Amino acid sequence: MTDVLDHSPVLAEVLGDALPVLERFHAKLAEEGEPRGLIGPRDVDIIWERHILNSAAVVPFIQSATRDAKFKTVADVGSGGGFPGLVAAACLPDHQFTLIEPMERRVEWLQECADLMELDNVTIERNRSDAVIAQVRKLAVHPFAVVTCRAVAPMTKLAGWTLPLLKPAGRLVALKGRSAQAELVKAEKEITRFGGRRPRVVEAAVGPDLEPTHVVLIDKR
Repeated sequence: MTDVLDHSPVLAEVLGDALPVLERFHAKLAEEGEPRGLIGPRDVDIIWERHILNSAAVVPFIQSATRDAKFKTVADVGSGGGFPGLVAAACLPDHQFTLIEPMERRVEWLQECADLMELDNVTIERNRSDAVIAQVRKLAVHPFAVVTCRAVAPMTKLAGWTLPLLKPAGRLVALKGRSAQAELVKAEKEITRFGGRRPRVVEAAVGPDLEPTHVVLIDKR
C-alpha cells in the first residue's frame, strides 16, 4: 500500500538530513507495523503524517530545552513503536536518547529499528518508568534534560511517571490530543507534587498544509 505522502517534498522540508534514515523506518513500519500490533490497519497509508511527522513535531521543543544543557539527554517514556523516541533520535544525532518500554515484544521491535536506522545515540531500557525513577534515585545518576512521550497515559498519571526523571530546569515534552488543556487542569495537584511548573499547551506544526498537533510543556523546578 502506498503512503499518501510518499515522495512528497514536505518530507524533505520537515525532516531534512534525517529523511533517508526515517525512510528505512517507514518501510519497516509499512511492512511489519500492523501485523506486529504497532499501528492500526487504517494507519498503513498515512504513516508519514500520523506517526513520523507527528513525532517530529517535538524536535524544536527538545532543541529549545537543551540549548544551554551540558548534557543533551532525553528519555522517551513508553516508546512503543518508536514514537516519538526513534523519530526524534534520528532528527537529533547530537542528543542521547533512552527509550523506556516495559513490553518485551516492543523492546525487540525498538532494537531492530535502532539497528536498521544505525542510531548510535539510542539506548533501550526494558523497564517501567517507576522502576527507572527508583534506579535514578538509588544511583544518584544525572537525570534527563528532557522527557518525551506520546499517547501513554492521562496527565494525572503521566506527571508521576515523567517529572521525577527530569533534572532541575528540565522539561517534559508530551504529545497530546485535543483534550490536553483539560488534562492539565485535572492534573494540577499531581504536577505540583512532582515538581512541575508552568504547565501549558502549545500548538505544534506537523508540516505544510497538515493539521497541527498539541504538545504539553511542563518545566521542572
